[in-house]
Amino acid sequence: MDAFQLVENAPGVVFPQGFQAAGAACDIRQTGDTARLDLAVIYSELPCQSAGVFTRNAIFAAPVKACRELLRSGAPVHGIVANSGNANACTGAQGWSDAVRMVGEAAAALGLTTDSLYVASTGRIGRALPMDAVSKGIQSAVDGLSTTAEAGFAAADAILTSDTRRKVACAVIETPQGQVRVGGIAKGAGMIEPNMATMLAFITTDARVPTSLLQGALHDAVAPTFNAITVDGDMSTNDTVLVLANGASGIAIDQNLLPAFKGALKAVCEQLARKIVGDGEKISKVVELRIVGAKNNEDAERVARAIGNSLLVKSSWYGNDPNWGRLLDAAGYSGAAIREEQLELFYRASPEVEAAPVFLRGNAVHENLAQWKEIVRRKEFLIELNLHLGEGSARLWSTDLTEAYVHFNKSE
Repeated sequence: MDAFQLVENAPGVVFPQGFQAAGAACDIRQTGDTARLDLAVIYSELPCQSAGVFTRNAIFAAPVKACRELLRSGAPVHGIVANSGNANACTGAQGWSDAVRMVGEAAAALGLTTDSLYVASTGRIGRALPMDAVSKGIQSAVDGLSTTAEAGFAAADAILTSDTRRKVACAVIETPQGQVRVGGIAKGAGMIEPNMATMLAFITTDARVPTSLLQGALHDAVAPTFNAITVDGDMSTNDTVLVLANGASGIAIDQNLLPAFKGALKAVCEQLARKIVGDGEKISKVVELRIVGAKNNEDAERVARAIGNSLLVKSSWYGNDPNWGRLLDAAGYSGAAIREEQLELFYRASPEVEAAPVFLRGNAVHENLAQWKEIVRRKEFLIELNLHLGEGSARLWSTDLTEAYVHFNKSE
């Protein structure tokens, strides 16, 4: 067996030993929909080491501030309380008070101290939380905590906003001492652009991991996964990725097991990230961009983001038009070192099939036009661009841009 394997149909954060979860409906959106789940609690009776990565937006939500402060304290934690339907961002002193209150009420219901829980929110910016509803949701979720798959799915559903489906991923690591499990849930569909996206991701593991190793592993996992997706080029105020490690397996992650653990964590993050970009608001296609041969990795990323965020490129993908000139144009204005006579561009239907050359060393391969058109009609395809200037590389998952996206986002 490989060092780790992804697990099909696993229940997310309750997959590792010692974790419970629940989702509750409390109408945070104030629409009268009392059936939609919108409050989640994740809980471990055993104390957890934790790690986190957050938005780089200079305007960030009160829960992000609370999470950063708790992470810096280094205190062991027992879980997360999170809501959807309201971002609690740009809400001033009241927003901070409400974030603190969410933690306090969840902690009291669980018999914990107030420095034992992370808090996260996602949804519309600029509105105060309806705290009476939130309080009821917290108590309902705590009362419903369970290790069942249904409870894990409920927590995953409770953090969704414009998403159309839940996002869960799990992996198992085989060690001489037994299994280590990693499970995660995420949300995200719009305002998707690193670092990171309008997304929440909560990951649990029953491994025993020192905080420094856990934070380093998360950082390494986020860069090529959650930070390598874009739907619309907008950075959110609430992006949060948290990992909790409760040690319930009794297996310590040392230097021997660290590569397998990092691989499993990255695999879970990548699967969640792919599900986020695949559920982008009103998209019809997912396009994987692979940039190689750049002067350095930074240049490769500049090129990938310029192409992946170009409205002209995204519109042509939607129109099934292999308008490769727009891609090269975006690469040219990216700020990366570029030499037109060195470029090689390929379209590929999937990683397993032969690529169709588009542009080779300054010349278009027009005889492949029929192949290009066939490839860009697909729901998923790859584009590879070799700059032939060095060893730098980057990978980014992007989407097309549809009329439906504009219609969906033109008003509340």
